[in-house]
Amino acid sequence: MISSNAKDLNRIFDYNVPAKFVGTVHIGSKVLVSFGTMKKVQEGFVIGIKEETEYKVKDILNVEEGLDEEKITLAKLMAHKYFCNVSDCIKLMLPPGTTAKNIENRIKDKSMKFVYLTKDTDEIQEDIENKVLKSDKQIRTLNFLMQNDEVLMSELITFADSSNAVIKTLQKNGYIEIIEKEVNRNPFKNKNIAPTKNLNLTKEQQKAMNRIEGMIIDKEFKEFLIHGVTRLTEKQKYTCN
Repeated sequence: MISSNAKDLNRIFDYNVPAKFVGTVHIGSKVLVSFGTMKKVQEGFVIGIKEETEYKVKDILNVEEGLDEEKITLAKLMAHKYFCNVSDCIKLMLPPGTTAKNIENRIKDKSMKFVYLTKDTDEIQEDIENKVLKSDKQIRTLNFLMQNDEVLMSELITFADSSNAVIKTLQKNGYIEIIEKEVNRNPFKNKNIAPTKNLNLTKEQQKAMNRIEGMIIDKEFKEFLIHGVTRLTEKQKYTCN
C-alpha cells in the first residue's frame, strides 16, 4: 500500500522481497520503493505477503520499522468505515516526526558520544593524591565520572565544568575512553501528556445520550440526527431526533 492521499492509489501493489530482507519484512513493515515514473523513492506499508504474483514487479529498496499486523487490520476497518485511504489511517498510528515526505527531515536515531573510565577508581585516586594529576579540571572531570557509570560527553562538559581539550587529554593518557552510540530519539520523552477525562454533560446532552444508549442496549439500531454546536450555553438547545 503506497503512502498517498490519491484515491487511485488506494489499492495494493505487488513488490518483490529481495533475499536480504527475507525474515525482516512482515505485515505492517514500512518499506521504501520506486513507484511508476516518480524520481523520488516512495514510502509504503506491507499489508499482505504472498508467494507468487502474476505481475512483473520491482524490488523493495529498504525496510524500516512500521506497525504490527493488528494495527494494519484496524486501519483497513477504519478506511472501510470512514471512506478514506488505508494509508491515511496508518499515518494516524505513526509517531510524530516519522511521516515527513522528505525522508531526510524525519526524526532519526542520533549518534552520541559517551565517556567511560578505563582505570580503577583506586588507581585514579592514587594518581590524584600523588600529584600525577594536577589539573583541577581533569580531577573534577574524573571525580564526576567516578560517581557516574556512563556520561554523555556533552553533559560531562556542562556538569563537570570540563572541556573537549580536557577530555581529549584524559583519553590520550589512558584514563577514559569515548564510545559513539546510536540513541533512540523519542519525541514524547519530554512531554507530559495528561490522561483525558469524561466531560460532564448538560441535561439536554445527557437526555440525548440516554436515548441513544437505550436504543443500542435494545439492539434497535437506527440513525440519529443530533442538532447543536460544539460548545453549549444555557440558552442553546441540544436535542436528538
